[in-house]
Amino acid sequence: MGIDEIFEIVKHEKIKFIRLQFSDINGVLKNVEIPSNDLKRAFDKGIMFDGSSIEGFVRINESDMYLKPDPSTFAILPWTLEGQKSARIICDVYKHDGTPFEGDPRYRLKRVMNEAKEMGFIPHTGPEVEFFLLPRRDNRPVFEFLDEGGYFDLLPVDIAEHLRSEVAVMLEEMGIDVEATHHEVAPSQHEVDFRYSNALSSADAVQTVKLVIKTLAVKNELYATFMPKPFFGVNGSGMHVHLSLLTEDLKDNAFYDKEKDDISDTMRYFIGGLIKYARPITAITNPTVNSYKRLVPGYEAPVNVAWSLANRSALIRVPMARQMGTRLEYRAPDPSCNPYLAFSVLIKAGLEGIRKKIEPPMPVEKNIYRMDEEEKGNFGIKVLPENLKEAIDEMEKCDLIKEALGEHIFAKFIKMKRNEWKEYSMLVTEWERKRYEII
Repeated sequence: MGIDEIFEIVKHEKIKFIRLQFSDINGVLKNVEIPSNDLKRAFDKGIMFDGSSIEGFVRINESDMYLKPDPSTFAILPWTLEGQKSARIICDVYKHDGTPFEGDPRYRLKRVMNEAKEMGFIPHTGPEVEFFLLPRRDNRPVFEFLDEGGYFDLLPVDIAEHLRSEVAVMLEEMGIDVEATHHEVAPSQHEVDFRYSNALSSADAVQTVKLVIKTLAVKNELYATFMPKPFFGVNGSGMHVHLSLLTEDLKDNAFYDKEKDDISDTMRYFIGGLIKYARPITAITNPTVNSYKRLVPGYEAPVNVAWSLANRSALIRVPMARQMGTRLEYRAPDPSCNPYLAFSVLIKAGLEGIRKKIEPPMPVEKNIYRMDEEEKGNFGIKVLPENLKEAIDEMEKCDLIKEALGEHIFAKFIKMKRNEWKEYSMLVTEWERKRYEII
């Protein structure tokens, strides 16, 4: 969409406010709201904001930063506030000297995508976003199930089913093509899948999907949580990422070998890179203490570093679709991750595999969940980190992750997550009180 076209829409739709959106290092969506008559200034010069107020951005003496809107992300928000229409535009963050801010997660993904483009590829991703819908009382979440449904269950039309339908309609209005919404495995758990697209648009869409779901939950007096494991004893919420590399003209899939009618060497090497860097990648794809309550055996979580053809017990699954549908599914990420950073490290690791022709191990078609440790050892299967500290330790030693994220985000992320782990380690839980009350 061109800038002039945006001005026409704003005028015709009588839009009063523009929300300039961007994401911090943790993936939390931020917002600066301006009146619509300031939109020209935003496009021409950018809108200044205080970067020191955003966790992980800059120090107070470097605080003047600018938001520059990306016109391709313009969308009218499908809800009104006191009858006033608003629109949103996702922005890139710039420093006061006019150069891109190294700590902007969207900028880091753009850099990795440019690297892929130099190799002749356009990365495409398709995330599957899972979440729980919970009751809300006194404006606080209540950690109780709304239903007892399971995978793909068709329940009586209730408020959750209505909300899912409303989410799909609103996302379509904002230009995001929803392919499916359905009930997931756990009670009160749901999933939204949207159309495959280039990695940057896809990351933008993840942030929009989460905003729409949370907004509609509030409007329906519910609470939507993207916490990976809000309940013990049931499956947690993941964000499986489907990924492929298309050629620059978008006419061919580099993961498909036409002559063999099978996966290409390019895809094998890409998988080899993901396997090699799977453990340090996990700090970014699974960035919270709670993430590792999901990554445990017994709940269909992909804890085993292996790949397979259709076998869902492996970390990387290659679905049976071929030609333009040839892709891999990386199953570890969860919806607490920053999608810009998660896609950056996944693509970077895969490109490294292609560049260095890293051969993956043989695919594992047996059910890894049922293997004992000796059998896993025979297949050379490692496991993902067991907790956030172990994941951060792995990440800190990895130059490839540092190169993908840049020094600013790499250092800030490690510092924030070490503080998070330290705080968690000192916390006294109800489990401990019950477990040790007789001592």
